[in-house]
Amino acid sequence: MDTQSLQAFLAVADSGSFSRAADQLHLTQPAVSKRIAVLESQIDARLFDRIGRTVSLTEAGRVLLPRARQILVMVDDSRRALTDLRGDVGGSLTLATSHHVGLHRLPPLLKTYTQEHPEVRLDLHFLDSEQAYQGVLDGELEIAVVTLAPHPDPQLEVVPIWVDRLCFVCAHDHPLAERGPLTLHELCHFDAVLPGPLTFTRTLIESRFAAAGLTLPVTLSTNYLETLKMMTAIGLGWSLLPERLVAGELHELAVEPPPIHRPLGYLVHKGRTLSNAARALLTQLERVREQAAREVDPKNG
Repeated sequence: MDTQSLQAFLAVADSGSFSRAADQLHLTQPAVSKRIAVLESQIDARLFDRIGRTVSLTEAGRVLLPRARQILVMVDDSRRALTDLRGDVGGSLTLATSHHVGLHRLPPLLKTYTQEHPEVRLDLHFLDSEQAYQGVLDGELEIAVVTLAPHPDPQLEVVPIWVDRLCFVCAHDHPLAERGPLTLHELCHFDAVLPGPLTFTRTLIESRFAAAGLTLPVTLSTNYLETLKMMTAIGLGWSLLPERLVAGELHELAVEPPPIHRPLGYLVHKGRTLSNAARALLTQLERVREQAAREVDPKNG
């Protein structure tokens, strides 16, 4: 099996389309079809069923899919390990971050990194934290800097760097803004606008309310915290937002239980050989982690 055929196979499997796969690979559709045909002849099995405009994996395709990912990761790791013997910090670094972390935490770090390592081509992806986790697990991403999962996969090395305090907030003219200290039960009498139901942040919030035997009264949700801030500011409901986003534009509610915190940090696959470029970024992230720890506890300095 050649790697180009495997790349074409994965592109079609992931996109569900030969034309979209061709766009991703910067090839013509006939070229993609030819690579798939070569692969099918090598394994003597059909990989895709083509019914109308629908492209779906056959049983053979489903068996090959995880193995194809592993093969390409191993090839990439081998190429990277040989290149890294020279000790140069260059090449491409595939990094993912969530929109919030990318906008509010990473810019100073990435500015320093790119100044110190101008030979690195930064392939930066803005993804939901959950998508970035899966990308690192699948070998598509070297590093992700995101909201950390409550229960991380054991295949990943997960390192917390920052902690976000999530504030209960509402608009300044919301009925809750006139109330004193509130309980979670009292909040449940009012509409909430919160992160999407499959996000790590929503899981943290739901766990707190579930522990009190309560169900969240969510009327609107989105994965973009800046959009949640806007919806809260115009009075569509109360929300929970990172302290950095509140900044006087919203009314912070006094809620009796201890505050909810969410960890932010980086993750890499334990079984992956990291490039020199990736290791250099981890060095930068560790410096930031140490600085953040000193700010929380000056005695650590």
